[in-house]
Amino acid sequence: MQVLDEIASTGYVGTELGDWGFLPTDPTRLRQELASRALDLVGAFVPVALPDRSAHQAGEALALKTARLLATNPAARPKIVLSDATVANPLRTARAGRITAADSLSPAQWRTVAEGAERIARAVLTETGLRTVFHHHCATYVETPSEIAELMARTSTELLGLCLDTGHATYGGGNALELLEQHRDRIDHVHFKDCEPRIAAAARQHQWDYIQAVRSGVFCELGHGSVDFAAIAAALQRTGYDGWIVVEQDVLPSMGSPADSASRNRAFLRRLAI
Repeated sequence: MQVLDEIASTGYVGTELGDWGFLPTDPTRLRQELASRALDLVGAFVPVALPDRSAHQAGEALALKTARLLATNPAARPKIVLSDATVANPLRTARAGRITAADSLSPAQWRTVAEGAERIARAVLTETGLRTVFHHHCATYVETPSEIAELMARTSTELLGLCLDTGHATYGGGNALELLEQHRDRIDHVHFKDCEPRIAAAARQHQWDYIQAVRSGVFCELGHGSVDFAAIAAALQRTGYDGWIVVEQDVLPSMGSPADSASRNRAFLRRLAI
């Protein structure tokens, strides 16, 4: 498969699953494809409309189906990366990057979100032994630092960890290093993503929605934005982080091919001794 060939050839040693069906879903074939390139399967993104209680059952089923596939490679300690459904709510999609307290959930809605997240995490842990981490994400109901803190306060540390995404943390109005320090005991998975401050400022000034901001390059290649990756890497090392760091890159035509972009990002990380 070309995507796995390029992941391996550009210097990475693992990958997340991607949307269901993007990589093989037959466990034997998937294991063979990964093993032939010396790659580990380290996680899978599972979006669920958590404020909608009626979506929890289907979300649990999707998470379990995904976890069963991940569990065929337990040595990599893969994670279910749970998120509220992305770009699913028009208001949150329109206001991503400039959310205020008035845009957030009510206490009753927060209870629903927390219950859904714990339900899914519990089912995954019980059936497969895998841990679930929550991915805060722009254009969802868990975007800002206060929303991340609210969900962490309402959920069990034993059931639900946190996936720190440096780019979404920054565009969502936070500071990735501060979030790392605040929630270090919950962080079991990390996404490295950068945020271009001039484009973020333009998006806020002109009230672009999330899709327009992404298409305009708000999530630039590593080292071209405002995220202090050296400080984050040092903090992870200092606190004994031993999980995966996943590079998540939205590739635009101006960046060339996905392989070209992946190679530049890998070179940046090597300069940080990662």
